Amino acid sequence: MSADRVPLADPRAVPLSLWRHRELVWQLARREVVARYRGTMLGMFWAFGVPLLMLAIYTLVFGMVFRVRWELPIDDGPSFALILFAGLVVYSLFSECVLRAPTLVLAHATFVKKIVFPLEVLPWVTMATALFHAGVSLVVLVAVRALLQGPPPWTVVLLPVILVPCILFTMGLSWMLASLGVFFRDLAQTVGLLTMAVLFLSPVFYPVSALPEGFREWVWLNPLTAPIEHVRAALFLGEPPAWGLFCMALAIAYGVAWAGLAWFQRTRGSFADVL
Repeated sequence: MSADRVPLADPRAVPLSLWRHRELVWQLARREVVARYRGTMLGMFWAFGVPLLMLAIYTLVFGMVFRVRWELPIDDGPSFALILFAGLVVYSLFSECVLRAPTLVLAHATFVKKIVFPLEVLPWVTMATALFHAGVSLVVLVAVRALLQGPPPWTVVLLPVILVPCILFTMGLSWMLASLGVFFRDLAQTVGLLTMAVLFLSPVFYPVSALPEGFREWVWLNPLTAPIEHVRAALFLGEPPAWGLFCMALAIAYGVAWAGLAWFQRTRGSFADVL
């Protein structure tokens, strides 16, 4: 199996790291998804059942108990829960990858020591798995939205595009954390706390407009804010993303991904010594 590295000076380094090993990523991600549900009584039904259960819980807790004012066309608990769930889909895509990143290399120590293996694909495998679950959640979200509010607007087809900056930023952070996790074993616990903080610093359970004006500009520095707001606008308002903001977020996210990959590739030579 080839472990040829992508030249880091190549501006296409990030997509090439996936393209050159796409079959390997597909096989590992598929195995991981199947293994997660193998042996359970309901099997792959859990992939759809969990999002539906979460929607029901959000409807009960946030739609009927904690009503927050949103500048979106909602008038009942179920619709309110959909708005919350849309934000949580984006956050879950981010958190699933980031939480696993510090232990990725540690969990595959044999790949470092005994065989020639392209270690940079490990975060891609995690991302592919997270995208599977995010995709299932989006299908459930769109289906329930259609059931409650009628056919979704055409902008729903833009949802995969809207998530690209979030995917790239998460990949860059995952490469960085996967490398640092080899040298600092306490990093996993620290990342868990920080990820929880990100949940409440992101507009998942509240709209940006609910914040004091002095804080609204700061919350837009959160890399999850733009994709969360754009997903909601596309799904509930029929509005495409603000393309200027989207392009800026895309450029920054790609820079983070490139830097994370570069860091990972430059430090991977020391992994075997530490492990």
